[in-house]
Parts: sequence; structure tokens; C-alpha cells
Amino acid sequence: MKKMQGFTLIELMIVIAILGILLAIAIPAYQDYTVRAKVGECVNGAAPVKLAVSEFRISNGRYPSAFASIANASDFNTKYCNGYLNYSGGRFDIDVDETAVGSTVTPIQPQLSPTVTASSDVDWRCKAGSTAATAVKYLPATCRS
Repeated sequence: MKKMQGFTLIELMIVIAILGILLAIAIPAYQDYTVRAKVGECVNGAAPVKLAVSEFRISNGRYPSAFASIANASDFNTKYCNGYLNYSGGRFDIDVDETAVGSTVTPIQPQLSPTVTASSDVDWRCKAGSTAATAVKYLPATCRS
């Protein structure tokens, strides 16, 4: 008898079905990851403004009264960020361009809030802010708690 080598049609169909299931799970997870990375760029890009607010607080014993008086505050428009919103007492929201980051859910607005420690340092926390409940998954891990 001759021995046949190769795969049967049913074996190939099983492999294709398994690959299809894996891809159905992986593609949406990867899309969420890419949006989260772009939103994370906005949060990390706020470092100059956080530094300016912190220096003002440490030097003057109070937070700046207006956002316009903060150095580097108005020139933070990038591919994924439209600047800042709702400044009050050092706290501000980052205006994320949802279309540019690839999200269909709006708004995505991480909020950065300063607190003064016992040693008079300024510590920053990120939270969801005005972000829609369905868009919280797009925030960096530090902003979801």
C-alpha cells in the first residue's frame, strides 16, 4: 500500500478555524491598545505644564489663578491632543482628539490633579475626569484607578 503524505482537507479547515478564532480576539484588543498608547502620549506630553504648575505652587504657595499664566500651557496641540480644558486650582483636563486616536467614543478627557505632600512637594494624580464611562478603557493604566 502507498502511504499518503500531507494534510487532509478537514485538518486544514480546523487550522483555519482556530486561526480565525484567535484573530477575532486579537484584533479588537490590539485596536484598544493602539488608542490607549495615543491617549498615553497626551498624558505624558503634559509634563511641561505639570512642571510649570508645580514650580508656581512651590514658589508662590498657591496655584496659578488662570491657565493662560502658566508657561507652555497654550502650545500643547499635537497630532492626538487639542490642548487643555477646565483649569481650576492646578487641576486640568486634557482634550484628546478622539478622531485622531481612532476612538468612536467621546469624550476622552484624562484629568490631572496636583496635591501637596507633607514635604511641600507637588504630587500628580491622573483620573478619568470627564471621560465617558465607555471610554475609560482607552485611558492609560495610571488614569483608570
